Amino acid sequence: MAVSDNPAHILLKPDTAKKIEDYTRQLSAELNSMRARMYPPESQKVFGRTFSTLDLVKLLGIPESTLRSLTLEGKGPQPTRTDNNKRIYSIEQVWELRKYLAEQRPEDALRLLPHRRVGERLQVIATANFKGGSSKTTTSVHLAHYLAIQGYRVLCIDLDPQASMTSTFGIQPEFDLDANETAYAALRYDDDRKAFAEIIQATYFPGIHIVPGNLELMDFEFDTPSYLANNHRDELGLFFERLRNAIASVESNYDVVVLDTPPSLGYSTLAALYAATALVITVHPAMLDVASCNQFLIMISELAETLEAFGAKFDHEWIRFLLTRVNPNDGPQKYMSGIIRRLFAEDVLVAEAWESTAIAAGGVAKKSLYELETGEVGRDAYKRARESSDRVNEEILDIIKRVWGREA
Repeated sequence: MAVSDNPAHILLKPDTAKKIEDYTRQLSAELNSMRARMYPPESQKVFGRTFSTLDLVKLLGIPESTLRSLTLEGKGPQPTRTDNNKRIYSIEQVWELRKYLAEQRPEDALRLLPHRRVGERLQVIATANFKGGSSKTTTSVHLAHYLAIQGYRVLCIDLDPQASMTSTFGIQPEFDLDANETAYAALRYDDDRKAFAEIIQATYFPGIHIVPGNLELMDFEFDTPSYLANNHRDELGLFFERLRNAIASVESNYDVVVLDTPPSLGYSTLAALYAATALVITVHPAMLDVASCNQFLIMISELAETLEAFGAKFDHEWIRFLLTRVNPNDGPQKYMSGIIRRLFAEDVLVAEAWESTAIAAGGVAKKSLYELETGEVGRDAYKRARESSDRVNEEILDIIKRVWGREA
């Protein structure tokens, strides 16, 4: 008798759907328990890192004597003292200090509080590539954190159903979000659509708001074909116009929007590419990753032609490739990096995002390099990774400033 004809064997077959449901329930509960342990006492993520006066000298470009005078005179936010009597500031106090000094020094206001001015276009930056593991989310989160520390108002939009960006901000998608609380709520085609402002959430990180994501985002992929077939069109427009129009409704509140796209080229990714004013294409300099990136570029090119049939064109002010998870001592990676730089020249960021155990360790605690505190990772590994991240983000910020007509 064949094995498949044995009734006893058939009875032993698992109910796949039931087992996966059990896996999901157990893993979700464990993740929630881990969060409670990581973020006591209220199981909510907070920004715990503090800033020394030396940090503020570098960050704000003001002499330490000025900070000392403010403390002695009781002006501006007052720092706390450590056991060795050093003055430290919270991230909230850094923002307060920016505002206070900008009011006191109008000639330095643009540097201290560098929000968009009249005539400066909102920067909508999409990190894109449909190859998993290209560090899209890591790049998006580090860019958002860097910009917020520099004093910019940032909106993060998580368009990936896997919701890694959302999780990094301390929001567990299956526990903390109800139905209709993701970007889908503002993009959907029916009467349950919400205003974009309603789904934006404040985060624990001053200067950053987020539109969270979860599996609900997949509904946009399922709904869109039928609405296209029915020639449905409302005030938000066709599927590729909807995100751009939603962002436009809140643009006065932000300087930069960071879009974390899914690892696929579906309707939501196309909407992100159309809404974006700039693209950061993340690519790991290995043969398979570069080949996959090439397929991604081919598909974008072909789909751009399709969109033109609807009278739409991508309107990107700049595009840059970012080499990610780079090992500077890896010969094959150096070879592939050289090819990318030879082919795309100035469209490749000079800075590279280095592979680091510090980033991996931070990921376990759902922290970026800008949140890690002394002792959480090795000092040398942290220093190298932080310097690499700073170079990448500083270069992107310089491009933004040039677009705005400011000195980089």
